[in-house]
Parts: sequence; C-alpha cells; structure tokens
Amino acid sequence: MLYWALVFFIISIVAAFLGFGGLAAASAGIAKILFFIFIVVFIFFLIAGLFGRRRPPV
Repeated sequence: MLYWALVFFIISIVAAFLGFGGLAAASAGIAKILFFIFIVVFIFFLIAGLFGRRRPPV
C-alpha cells in the first residue's frame, strides 16, 4: 500500500510539473489517503504484535 502511495505521489509531481493542476491534485489526494491508511494498518499490526498471545518457549 505504501508502494501505491508513492506511485500516486510521483504521478502528482509529474502532473504538476507538466501543468495538469486537476490531475496533480487528484493524484496527491489519493496518495495522501493511501499513506494514512498504511499508517493506521501499520500501527494496528504493531500493537497487535506487541500484545498478541505468545507461547512460552519449550
């Protein structure tokens, strides 16, 4: 998911450089949304990994 956020961010940079304002804004918005979803999922799995059930060593 972070990969796709970076892809849309690069598309928005290229589109802004070429003068496509609407496309650049839309791509930047998608990249921002994907980045925040990635952060939320990362934090969820980090907390789940810290507080998850662990077996005692055998």
